[in-house]
Amino acid sequence: MTTMTEASVREFKMPDVGEGLTEAEILKWYVQPGDTVTDGQVVCEVETAKAAVELPIPYDGVVRALHFSEGTTVDVGTSIIAVDVSGGAAPAPAPAPQAPAEPAEEPKPEGRQPVLVGYGVATSSTKRRPRKGPEVPVQPASAALQSELNGHGGPVTPAPVTPAAVTPVPAAAAPAALPRERPLAKPPVRKLAKDLGVDLAVIVPTGPDGVITREDVHAAAAPAPAAEPVAATPAPAATAPVQGTDRETRVPVKGVRKATAAAMVGSAFTAPHVTEFVTVDVTRTMKLVEELKEDKEFAGLRVNPLLLISKALLVAIRRNPDVNASWDEANQEIVLKHYVNLGIAAATPRGLVVPNIKDAHDKTLPQLAASLGELVATAREGKTSPSAMQGGTVTITNVGVFGVDTGTPILNPGESAILAVGAIKLQPWVHKGKVKPRQVMTLALSFDHRLVDGELGSKVLADVAAILEQPKRLITWA
Repeated sequence: MTTMTEASVREFKMPDVGEGLTEAEILKWYVQPGDTVTDGQVVCEVETAKAAVELPIPYDGVVRALHFSEGTTVDVGTSIIAVDVSGGAAPAPAPAPQAPAEPAEEPKPEGRQPVLVGYGVATSSTKRRPRKGPEVPVQPASAALQSELNGHGGPVTPAPVTPAAVTPVPAAAAPAALPRERPLAKPPVRKLAKDLGVDLAVIVPTGPDGVITREDVHAAAAPAPAAEPVAATPAPAATAPVQGTDRETRVPVKGVRKATAAAMVGSAFTAPHVTEFVTVDVTRTMKLVEELKEDKEFAGLRVNPLLLISKALLVAIRRNPDVNASWDEANQEIVLKHYVNLGIAAATPRGLVVPNIKDAHDKTLPQLAASLGELVATAREGKTSPSAMQGGTVTITNVGVFGVDTGTPILNPGESAILAVGAIKLQPWVHKGKVKPRQVMTLALSFDHRLVDGELGSKVLADVAAILEQPKRLITWA
């Protein structure tokens, strides 16, 4: 079997693409052994406990091995692909073992080595899942994965190649970062850092004049190198639903569904939930929706009842700011938020996700419409990033699209309130002393009773209802 030199091989490890995640499932490979890749090229798509994410490779070279097949769940910090960066068409023979040399003469891999920054899995506590079966490079699958937002709608087996272990470089070898008010980085690099959840302020720049490069961001997103060289672990067969009999099917709980289940159980049995309900005539709101659709300021934007419901909730929070808070159990403190990151629950084939609109409180109605439209499009493509699902303060879940009148929603962990929006139906309603057909809906507000008492919760729900009944209050109360 042909081997590769230590200096010419780069082992790309599964990064923590979210906040403290420990594993991810490989959904699709976009490259095969022998393919040429360039810095920034997407090589695979993985599913974390929060979202499906595309992983770009941080260097140029030729793919020599894919260590895991599609459908495999891999621990963060485990090498998933080997790339030969020597520029040759074939890997060079491995060097013979040598006695330890002086540090100054010790060969080192080309380029900057990954340094542990931010979140990752500590090498001393990493636990590997037992692996079964031989290591087999695989072809990318052709099946596309889809997701949808609430309310909107012959095999080739290449010969396996075992990469040589890469000698790690101690993290202490990296130069110390100099303090600066604003990190220097180009816009594409800033976007990459945002997508990978990396704080630019803690990255050690290696570019000219202290500019942060793409390689710096990738290095910061990667976990620390292992203390000793570790041989590649054989890849297990892809996990598939286990069918016991023709009367039942067993499906493994993983990814988004697993994380959602844990979060909901934790929230339901940690925060004391209270839910209040109100039924409201939204006929005027529905008329306003139709008017805004014809407004030039909203040209090209998606205008629907959810837009006005979202704005109504934001106004109610401005009038009752104490509802926008979180409970800090460790410090026994109530944290009042002076910003609103508005979450919108999305049902996808992988499970429930809740991306949020950052600083929604500062947005005008057209800006809010644009943000909602972008959130919908991203969720439908299954490209919602982990950062888009972090830091939410309040949430809206639209169960009305399923014809449901309302429900008792469970709080997202770390949030104080969630508003359930029911179906809008034409019903008989007393209006100006007469029974008339009106557009009516029911709202339900669940809140954490440690943070929000009955009076505050009632005021928030009543304000939302009042705005939807008389939308002109958006002007006078906003």
